[in-house]
Amino acid sequence: ELARVRPKFVEKVSTQMINQLLDDILLDGIVSEMEKESITEENNVRSDKARRLIDSVKKKGERASRKLIEHIQSRDPELSAELGLSCGQPAPPGELRDRLEGSGQ
Repeated sequence: ELARVRPKFVEKVSTQMINQLLDDILLDGIVSEMEKESITEENNVRSDKARRLIDSVKKKGERASRKLIEHIQSRDPELSAELGLSCGQPAPPGELRDRLEGSGQ
């Protein structure tokens, strides 16, 4: 899902949001302090930071990607909706659960 939303995320996300997401995934143990610093200090342009954030998390696997999506949803529901990210309370497998709730089961 991150790969699908990457272009629009890069276009829309603010520097402040990138920094908040980096703090979130640092606390989750998805990135190390060194990786976080690398993303923020080696990329002066906001769009490059956004690309690097998505790419770094994607490399960590599905669980890390899902966690980043959850943070985007909770921190900026409007951006999440613009990106078309799965909505509802995050719970694996979130998309299946949302479909079941939507069908009235």
